[in-house]
Amino acid sequence: MKFLALSSTLMLGLLSAHSVNAANLYAGHATAAAVCSQCHGIKTPSADAPFPPLAGRDADYLKSALKQYRDKTRKSDIMNAIAGSLSDSDISNVATYYARLKP
Repeated sequence: MKFLALSSTLMLGLLSAHSVNAANLYAGHATAAAVCSQCHGIKTPSADAPFPPLAGRDADYLKSALKQYRDKTRKSDIMNAIAGSLSDSDISNVATYYARLKP
């Protein structure tokens, strides 16, 4: 009986973790589509744009760069303004979303 209860608890925990992760990816996609894609695109940059593609980049690198832009320790008038509106959660979601895309 204890095994059954433990198995049920473990299964619920795994399902919850999957749901939270999926919600983060959906939120990351929504933010990327609304904020980032005009310059960086989703998989490739917009046509004739000099901005780097973000698909497949390391999530930790993206988080660090966005936080530096937000905190204005990394200088770019455009990125400082855009990243300034992002919360830690937004940054994490966007970085996770772009990191999971294939370039």
